[in-house]
Amino acid sequence: MKKLLVLTLSSLVFACGSGEDGNPVPPPITPPETPPSLEADICYLMSTSMGDIRLAIDLSNTPVTGQNFKQYADKGFYDGTLFHRAIDNFVIQGGGFTTGLTPKPADAPIKNEASVGLSNKRGTLAMARTNDPDSATSQFFINILDNPQLDASASSYGYAVFGEVTQGMEVVDQISIVETATVKGMADVPKTEVLIDSLTEVACN
Repeated sequence: MKKLLVLTLSSLVFACGSGEDGNPVPPPITPPETPPSLEADICYLMSTSMGDIRLAIDLSNTPVTGQNFKQYADKGFYDGTLFHRAIDNFVIQGGGFTTGLTPKPADAPIKNEASVGLSNKRGTLAMARTNDPDSATSQFFINILDNPQLDASASSYGYAVFGEVTQGMEVVDQISIVETATVKGMADVPKTEVLIDSLTEVACN
């Protein structure tokens, strides 16, 4: 199954379901009065075909999600995968397909940690998923703008933020504005493939 982030505001309203279509109804979520600050517990240099991006991953506030990303990174899973979706003024998404939009088998899905209160602000990393809130595996996205509509709330399970871009946001912005097309039934696919060449652990500055 393709792991898809819901991509439009109109469809986002229905992303978590109302019970009428068989999707689970989200329980009420009370956001923390003081949301936690993102921690830089482990950092990576992501080398892409369009330039380098440095990432800080939060293992403290989002231990399940952070460790999930770390495990994929440490075994080289992301090397050679694509940023397969690019939407100007929204997100870029990657980590699930190799060249030719070939799906890469992922590990078991993880629990959604969006309720901890980290917000989908510009430059943050979050997990992509299907309508099932606990369906995220390897795919992630980087927010181009502040996207509070993707946060957990009383009407949505939300998308779990687990890190942020610390350097190279200009590269992320350039990826977000590449020419795209519909390929194999998938919209917003870069016409020229944008590859993640490598993801290497580095010191957090």
